[in-house]
Amino acid sequence: MIVYAECSFFIPMAALLKAKRSVLKSMVVRIKNSYNVSIAEIDHQELWQRTTLALVATGSSNEVAEREVRRAIHFLESNPEWEMTEYTVEYY
Repeated sequence: MIVYAECSFFIPMAALLKAKRSVLKSMVVRIKNSYNVSIAEIDHQELWQRTTLALVATGSSNEVAEREVRRAIHFLESNPEWEMTEYTVEYY
């Protein structure tokens, strides 16, 4: 089973793309090292206060894959440097 999630974030303290990319890179590396998911920025690459990330996990059941995606989303939400504005989860 495959679980796909999209998460959008607002980064209020980022005044330049460099600041946004610093926050983003740190979180993406930490997610890749800590959770069994794939993650990539899929939208708003040229806007300095917004980003949308896609996360994908596979597993023998929806529950296994969903648990890993939810854990990664919870970790992303815990970062005080940004605010999650919305997210969606889909199952395949």
